[in-house]
Amino acid sequence: MANTFINAIENRRSIYALDKNVKASKKEIIKTIQDAVKYSPSAFNSQTAHAVVLFGAESEKIWGEGGIAEKELRKVIPEGQPFDSTAQKLASFNAGVGTILFFEDQDVVKSLQEQFALYADNFPVWSEHSTGITQFAVWTALSEIGVGASLQHYNPLIDEAVQSEFNLPKNWKLRAQMPFGNSAAPAGEKEFAPIDERVKVFG
Repeated sequence: MANTFINAIENRRSIYALDKNVKASKKEIIKTIQDAVKYSPSAFNSQTAHAVVLFGAESEKIWGEGGIAEKELRKVIPEGQPFDSTAQKLASFNAGVGTILFFEDQDVVKSLQEQFALYADNFPVWSEHSTGITQFAVWTALSEIGVGASLQHYNPLIDEAVQSEFNLPKNWKLRAQMPFGNSAAPAGEKEFAPIDERVKVFG
């Protein structure tokens, strides 16, 4: 019997060639993201994961020419070093219809550390689990409605500018960015290590 969940995982890929010709409606995309965030599990049901969805001009504020990513990258790239390849990469993200910003609520993490001192050191780790699960859930769910995406990590470089631009709570920690749109070209071939070396079975 076919396992539709495994098929969905298999079909989810990093899509870097994006355009704006998505068949899914904006409403469908938003509902898909909301449901994926809502039903993603978290330690102690802490629900630390948050997402900010940017469409059109709002997404361009991140990836567009002269946007947040470019401004912050130019501050750290050595003078005289070519920027062309970086600009092309940013332009590929900007070619989609939007971007999802993933955050973790640090106030919730700190509150849990205070409530459950025995596990205090674990809650930041479990928070990272939470955002990873949420990112994967959203990514796979978007793939299922024909929306391509990739996962990017320009944090902490862009954190301050993003929080200022969108007036986001200071206790939200940016963990990843997911530009999305129509898959303008398929993902390349993917190689896998032997699965019996990665999954050991006893008994």
